This record gives sequence, C-alpha cells and structure tokens, in this order.
Amino acid sequence: MKESTGRATSGNLPQELTSFVGRRRELTEARHALSTSRLVTLTGIGGVGKTRLALRVAEDSRRAFAGGVWFVELGELHDQELVAETVAAALGLREQPGLPPLTLLADHLAPRSALVVLDNCEHLIDAAARLAESLLRVCPDLRILATSREPLAIGGESILRVPSLTVPDPEHTPQLQGMPRYEAVTLFAERARSAVPGFELTDENRVAVAAICHRLDGLPLPIELAAVRLRAMSAEQILERLTDRYELLTKGSRGAPTRQQSLRMSIDWSHELCTPEEQALWRRLSVFAGGFELDAAEGVCGGGVSSLELLDGVASLVDKSILIREDAGPGVRYRMLETLREYGREMLIEAGELTEQQRRHRDWYGALAKSAEDEWIGPRQVELIRRLDHEQPNLRDALTFCVTEPGEIDAGLRAAVALYPYWLCRGMSSEGRHWLDRLIEGEPDSAELHRIRAIAVDSVLAGTQGDLARAEALVARGRALADFLGDDDADRILCLASASVALFAGRLVEAIPEFTDVIARYRRTTDLFRLTTALVGVAVATGVSGDEDRAIAHHEEILEITEENGESALREYSLLALAMNRWSDDPASATDLLEQGLRLARVVDDPLGASSCIEVLAWIAAADGRYRRAAVLMGAAQTRSQAVGSPTVLVPNVLVHHEEAEKRTRDALADSVFESAFRQGRNLSGEEAFAYALGEQQAPATPATEVVALTRREQQVADLVAQGLTNKAIAAKLVISQRTAQGHVEHVLSKLGFSSRAQIAAWVVEQQAHQTSVTPDDA
Repeated sequence: MKESTGRATSGNLPQELTSFVGRRRELTEARHALSTSRLVTLTGIGGVGKTRLALRVAEDSRRAFAGGVWFVELGELHDQELVAETVAAALGLREQPGLPPLTLLADHLAPRSALVVLDNCEHLIDAAARLAESLLRVCPDLRILATSREPLAIGGESILRVPSLTVPDPEHTPQLQGMPRYEAVTLFAERARSAVPGFELTDENRVAVAAICHRLDGLPLPIELAAVRLRAMSAEQILERLTDRYELLTKGSRGAPTRQQSLRMSIDWSHELCTPEEQALWRRLSVFAGGFELDAAEGVCGGGVSSLELLDGVASLVDKSILIREDAGPGVRYRMLETLREYGREMLIEAGELTEQQRRHRDWYGALAKSAEDEWIGPRQVELIRRLDHEQPNLRDALTFCVTEPGEIDAGLRAAVALYPYWLCRGMSSEGRHWLDRLIEGEPDSAELHRIRAIAVDSVLAGTQGDLARAEALVARGRALADFLGDDDADRILCLASASVALFAGRLVEAIPEFTDVIARYRRTTDLFRLTTALVGVAVATGVSGDEDRAIAHHEEILEITEENGESALREYSLLALAMNRWSDDPASATDLLEQGLRLARVVDDPLGASSCIEVLAWIAAADGRYRRAAVLMGAAQTRSQAVGSPTVLVPNVLVHHEEAEKRTRDALADSVFESAFRQGRNLSGEEAFAYALGEQQAPATPATEVVALTRREQQVADLVAQGLTNKAIAAKLVISQRTAQGHVEHVLSKLGFSSRAQIAAWVVEQQAHQTSVTPDDA
C-alpha cells in the first residue's frame, strides 16, 4: 500500500460520539444498494442526517471490504482541483512525481476491495462526479458511498433520498407508551437527557415534544438544537418560540422547500436566542474552516473585546451547540457544523464584514506560518508541525483568498514562502507547488524580494519531485529578477535554490561551490533554517563525491546546531547522509546512525526521510546476507518515497548502491520469495515500517500459500548443498543412491522456486541467521 502515516489498513472511520437513532429501513436499503450498485449517493437537504447514515452504513460494511473503509470529508474543501488530492490524503497517499493524484488513487485502489465514503459533495459536484466515474471504471472491486444535496448524475449511480425521521401526527398525538416508536421523538429525548440529566418523556410534555418534532419536519439537526434549549426553557416554551419563527419564515420564503424552511427557521431561531455579542461572534467565527483554537479566535474575532469576554462568548456558543468542542492533544479546538457556518457566512455578508474578516483571517494564519518558519530550528518544531497539520483547511482558505481577491497576491506569496519548511518536512511538495504556481502566475513578475523567494522555494519543491526542467526554469527566472533587484538576500536565496537543484540533478561539481558560497553568506544572517539546509546539502554532496573528511566536518556542525536548538527534521537528514558515507566500511556505525534518524523521522512524521533511512538499511542487509530483510525494506522504502512524490534515491549519484543491493538480493532469492518479501514491505503501514526497520517487531508473516515446507530429508539435502557437497558426496553422507540424492536436490529447487544450487545455499544461510539472530525479524 502507498500509506505514509501509519494509518490502519482497515480504514479511517471516525468514532460515533452520540447514539445512532432509527434509520432501520434506510440502513437496509443502503446496504442492499451497495451490494448491487458500485456507486450509491445519499441525497437530501442539509441537516437531514446524510453523513451520520453514511457512517453507520460504512461501519456495518467493514467486513465486506478487505481493502478498508475510508471516509473523506469534502465539506471544508473549496478548490475543485484538490478533490483527488484530498481523497488520496484521506487514504494515506501522497503524490508521485509526474503522476496525477487521480492516477495514484486508481493504481492504489485497482487491486483492492474497498469502500470510499465521499461526504458533502454538493459544492464540488462536477469534480466529485469525474473522480467517482474515473475510479469506478478502472477499480473493479471499489464501491463509493457519496452524500450530496444532489445526485452525481453519472452512469450506474443508485440514488437514495434520505427522508426526515419519523414523527407523530400532531392531530393524533400517541399515548406515552407509543411515543418511542417515532425516531424524531427518540432522538429528541436522548439528546434532551444529555443536555438535562434526568429528562424523561411524560404525559405532561409528550404533546409539546411531538409538536416540536413535527414542526421541525423530523430533521435531526434542528431537533438536536431544540433539545439543547431545555437547559433554559421547557418543551412548551420551545414550541411557542418555534411556532412564531416558523410562521414568519414561511411568509418570507414561500418558494423554498418545506424542509429548507424548517431548517432555516431552526437556525434563525437559534440565532435569535443569542445575544447581539454572541450573534456577532457567530458570524465572525464562520470565517474559519475545519475548526480553530482560542488564540486564532482572539486574533481574528477579538477586536474591541477582552480575551475573557471572547472566551465567555465561545463557551456560550458551545453551550448553545453552535460550536463543537474537541480535544486536540494538550489543547482544545472548536468547530462549527457546516450548515451553521454557512448561515454565519450569510450574516457576515449582510453585515458587510466578509472581506475584512477574510483579510483578518488571512493575516492571522500568515503570521502563524511566519512564526513557524522563524522557530523551525528550535524545540517547538514538533508542536508547530502538529498545529499546522490541524490548520490545513484554514491555511488553504487563506491562500484561496489571496489568489482570488484582487490585490492580495503579495500577502499570499509571503505566507506560502513561510510554509516552505512545513511542506518540505511533511512531504507536501505537490501542495506547495499548487499554491506557489498559482500565486506566481497571478501577477506579472516584478523584482520584489518576496516574489523572488517564492520562485526559489517553488524551484526546490519541483526538484524534490524530480521535475528538474521546471526547477531549472524557475531558478533562471528568479535569477533574472534577483540580478535586476541587486539585493543580497534575493541573490542568497537564489544561490541556495540553484545549489539544491544542481544536487538533485547529480551535478556535484557545480553544487559544492555554490553551497560553500551560500553557507558563508548565511553565516552573517540569523536564518538558521537556510544555513542548516545549505549545510545538509553540501554535506551530502561532498560525501557522495568522496570527500569524507569535509562531509564529516559539515555534519558535526549540523548536529551541533540542531541538538543545541532541539531541532529534529534536519538533524535526521544529517544522520542519514553521514550513514550513507559509512555504510559500506562501517555498517554497524551506519546502522546506529540510521536508527537515530528513523526515530527522528517518526517524531516529525517525515515519510521522505524515513524512506531514505530504510533504503540504506536495505543496502546494509543485502551486503550482510540478510536477503529477505533487504527485500522487505526495499518494498517499505519504495512505498514511503512514492507516497511523497519523490524517487527512492534523491541524489542520482548513489543510485548504483540501490541497483547493486537489489541485484544481489534477487540473485540470492527465488523470484517468488523476493516478490513476496518486497510486497510485504510495500504493504507495511508507516508505523509498521518504522517498527520493522528498528527491530521492534518481527518480519511480517508470510501468507500460508507461500510458506515453503521441506521434508526432513530435503532439509538435510539443502544443508549439505549449502556446505558445497556434490550429489555424489551427499549420497555418500546420507547413505543413499546418487540418483536419489539428485532427486532430492531437484525437489528442493522446485519447492523453493530456485534455479541454482547457489540459491539453495543462500537460502539455508538466511534461515540459519533467522534462527540464531537476536532480532528474529532479520530473517
């Protein structure tokens, strides 16, 4: 599998936090539809419960999909071009060089029996439809379950309308014992008990509850909002408020569908129950995508109020179910249901505050990215990575604003440059290039520092993906602007980009002096990130070129800088490069360095660095005769590198070591044994690959159909072959005829899938190493 985040292969369905009510008929219909149709779309109005139903159907279907059940939330995505990339990310995949995300998805899903849930497609309907149709054409065992306010409208689609929950007839309210058979009543009662412990349906409140559920048309979202209001009101008071608001809304929007009127009425009603200060906060918070933390709310929405007042306002909106509180490691995040966020956005437009609020949002997240860049070489690096992981929807919205709003390109270029260390560390070169390309082309070139810095960053990201033609063109473009500007900082960053691209292209004679020059110039600045990046580059280049003393001196400086500042990501690459210099002469020392690097890669969740460390460990295993381990590691390295869109070996000058290790391993193992081990390595999740490479777990089990079982006599013959005995000598040793000995040898060759006695000998040695090794997974 092309997984890079350690995600379980069974899927990524979120856990249900509240009880699932009713929907027996819809569940049965949806499961039946999935058994007969490869695309099932749940349609209905917002707030009717499409997502919750889809999640329950998916959970109930886990056993039917060996390739996993995967949930893809599209609600916070607003760029049609990123739909395939978002789906790939949800599956734990990242782009390969020159391979579009759609092709990557198709390659991954084609051999698997999997279910993909595409949630909230309506605002991306064309892109979602194209993606679904393309995948279904080439992935025979794939099923797609979509939720949308309208069908995808492609061939073979089975459309299921999600109705409201069942409600009592207000003209004939059932007796108390008959109320629970109505889904809407059961939902209201369960959510009411969560809001007000001890709440029960009674003869006194059953009529009001039945009327509430009916007036809300059985829609789950407004019913849940209404139940929460029991903290401050009785059921009768809630009904009275709903009656007034329903009549007013119907008169104001006669052409809208009834359910839409009811949902709008419910949200209008919730909005009216808020104080003017809470209403203002609601609409201003609607600018956030995918959630936010309190410091972001203070920065974007805190104008004119104290931090304590803002905190009280957020807490009040949580109590009123406008915001949802979620634990996020040591901190807390808040998010708004998309329906409520859309309502808030409408209020923001009506108030004439949308553009200003978007600009404040953009400024805050631009500042967050800049602070992360400034502190990247420091002890908060891991914390910053996790924060930026959470803020991806907000960062994308901020960049989208810069791309689409006139006059905002410069701010977008600065934010994108600041995100460069994060994109590089997380293997998100495609994401970075997507935004940088749009921003750079958004306006004509001008000799300004921030534009030159953006062009330089774009060139390096292109180089990491092997797109050398684009990288070279960007360097030349930036160089022309830097020469015109005559600014030392611009020239410095272009020199670093040029040296990096030369290294990726294997032009060491050009790269080494450029790195050397730029290092001297960055020593006069406070930019530790680019100084350390340049030191890593020259250390790799000098090491590969054979100047080991110089390479070691650079590595020592890198380790001093990174250890002193508590940095992990660049230290990992220095340890890797140092190990590459030593692996053939001192494999034990190299292994220790690589394991240190892998532990750092695990901390920062860096798939590219992990891939390179695992690759060199495979070379060491092959040189040491541990061939099956080498094959497993090669497979794991390939999956990790492909997941981030980069080649397994970044510097082409050392590709020969990979080729030699693979040839030696293939020569020693039967084709079937090599392919089995390699496939097992490719199928390791990110965390499994870390654990296997570090010796924390045994080798993955060989499938029962591939287990090689020799008889006792055949094992004796194989052992003697490994000792170099001829058939005649084997016959004498075992007191059998030479013809019988020859037959045993042929059986061994056939069972193991080998074609030579040397392969038998290598197999025996590997088995013996496996039995005596301290770490059994070395077999």
